[in-house]
Amino acid sequence: MGIGEAAQSGSTPSLARRRGTQQKAFLATLLLVAVLAGCTRPTGDFDRARPSVVHDDLMPAVGNEAARLRGDPVSKFNYTNDEKLLRKRGWTLIRPPWTKDWIGGTMVELSRTRVLPETEGRVPPDLYLIYLRSDKFQSSDARYDKIAADAKGDAELVMPFCEVALRVQKADNERLRVLKSKPVTTEETYDGAKARVWENRVMIKWVGQALRYRIIAYKKALDGLEIETPTRDRVWKVNNAIRELEGQVRIAESGCDLSKRRVQDQTVKRSRIFTGWSTERAPVQK
Repeated sequence: MGIGEAAQSGSTPSLARRRGTQQKAFLATLLLVAVLAGCTRPTGDFDRARPSVVHDDLMPAVGNEAARLRGDPVSKFNYTNDEKLLRKRGWTLIRPPWTKDWIGGTMVELSRTRVLPETEGRVPPDLYLIYLRSDKFQSSDARYDKIAADAKGDAELVMPFCEVALRVQKADNERLRVLKSKPVTTEETYDGAKARVWENRVMIKWVGQALRYRIIAYKKALDGLEIETPTRDRVWKVNNAIRELEGQVRIAESGCDLSKRRVQDQTVKRSRIFTGWSTERAPVQK
C-alpha cells in the first residue's frame, strides 16, 4: 500500500467519526429543543406571541439545520415586512384553538420552527372537546357558545391573512421574474430566492390545512356535546358558525386565490320551530 493510499484509508474512519460526532451533537440539541418546546410558545395579552430567545432564536436555528438534513430548502434571506406579517397572522390560525393545549401547542411550535416538517404540525382534533369538558365552564350552554365564538373568530381572520398572502405571492412572482431575467452572481443567491418562495408557499398551505383540522375539532366537539349535554337551541348557532368558517377555509385551501372563490353559502335561516309558530291557539270567536 502506498503512502497516499494509507493516508486516505486512515482519514476515512476519522471523517466518519467526525460526522458521527456532529450527528450525535445535533440529535442532543434536537432533544433539548423538544424539551424546551414542551412549554409551547409564550403568549401575552390577547394570547399574542411574546418575544422569547428560545422560541425566536434557538429553535429556528436548530429547525433550519433539521430542514437541511431532510432536504427541504432553507433560505438565509431577510424577511420582507409582508413575509413577517404573513407568519404572524398565520400563527394565530395554525396554533391550537385552545391556547393552553400543551400537546397541540408543542407540535405546532416544533413545526413552526421547522424542527418538524411544517405540514406535520397537526393539532389532534379530540383535544378541543377535552378542553370543553373541563370545569372551566359552569354552564353547558357556554360550551356551545365557545365553539360558535371560536369558529366565528377564525372565519374573521382568514381574509386579513389572505390579503397579506396575495401580496407575498405577488412579490414572489416578481422575485422569480428578476431571477430569470438578470444574471445571478452567486449560487447562494439563486438557491436563497427559490427557497424563500418555497417557504412562503408552504406557510400558506399550512394555514389551509390547520383550518381544516379546526373544523374537524369543532364538529367533533359539537357531536360530543349533543350527546353529553343536549340543548334546545344552541346547535343551530354552532352549525351556522362552522358553516361560515368552511366557506372561508375553502379560500385559504385554494392558496387564497379569490378567483377560485366559490359562491358562499347563504346564511341559514333560523327554523320557525323556535318562534312558537306551531303553538295551538284558541279558535277565533265570531
